[in-house]
Amino acid sequence: MLPEVRSVEPGQRLRLCRCGRCLCLPDAAEGCVDTLELSVGRERHLLLCRCGRSANLPYCDGSHAPDAPGLRARWQRFMGR
Repeated sequence: MLPEVRSVEPGQRLRLCRCGRCLCLPDAAEGCVDTLELSVGRERHLLLCRCGRSANLPYCDGSHAPDAPGLRARWQRFMGR
């Protein structure tokens, strides 16, 4: 499962899951025990985890993919080449 690239704008408020168990990842379910409430300050793109394996939830750290030696190999793996 690949991460979600989400465009956000200033003033937007997000509720993101940090426990990794919500069915609606990367968004937090109503009863999520570990929610990150984020107020967006500037326009940007977020790379959000959808598999729940990231050590830096709600952000993707590449844990969804097998290990790859070196930056070039990790980038190629991420881009599907």
